[in-house]
Amino acid sequence: MSLTNPLSDVPISDPQAMRALAHPVRLAALSFLQRNGPATATMLAPEVDATPSVTSWHLRHLATFGLVTDADPDEVPGDKRQRWWKAAARGFRIEPGDGPEAQAAYEVLGRRLFEVAREQIDTWLRDTAPGLSPEWLRVAGLSNTQVSLTPDELRTLDAQIDQLLGPYVMRPEADRPAGAVPVRVLRHFLPS
Repeated sequence: MSLTNPLSDVPISDPQAMRALAHPVRLAALSFLQRNGPATATMLAPEVDATPSVTSWHLRHLATFGLVTDADPDEVPGDKRQRWWKAAARGFRIEPGDGPEAQAAYEVLGRRLFEVAREQIDTWLRDTAPGLSPEWLRVAGLSNTQVSLTPDELRTLDAQIDQLLGPYVMRPEADRPAGAVPVRVLRHFLPS
């Protein structure tokens, strides 16, 4: 699978992969691995609200679409006999195809991703925002801007945002400055 965009996101265009990822346990498992690095099914189970065996089954299903892979032995601590999983990339990008099956799968996954985004915002407002320093509160938050664009202009804008984010997303942990913390950037383009 080619990771040619500046964020090295996995492109998802297969309707079956979209449907697979729309499952709450699978999406939660992939998200956890992207945020936290390699884990076993047993470690993931409480994070995705499933048993280790069910979690393992879902991980194997994600692997059939190239979204997760076995972690390299030198990437994992402790017992190398356990099966450790890792995300294939730091993120993913949905690329809807043509035809009714592709559109239906895109809608199913899109709805689930909007639900997850709402949950992330609610959790951030409830658990994180109240504890932020004034400096972080001044730079955190939302923007809601309407702009008139053609499809080509929106593609260009999206690519430009990727170019801006790329160096920060791809920066090795050792190169992150002191005081850098994870920042979730939610991006929704909603043509009307």
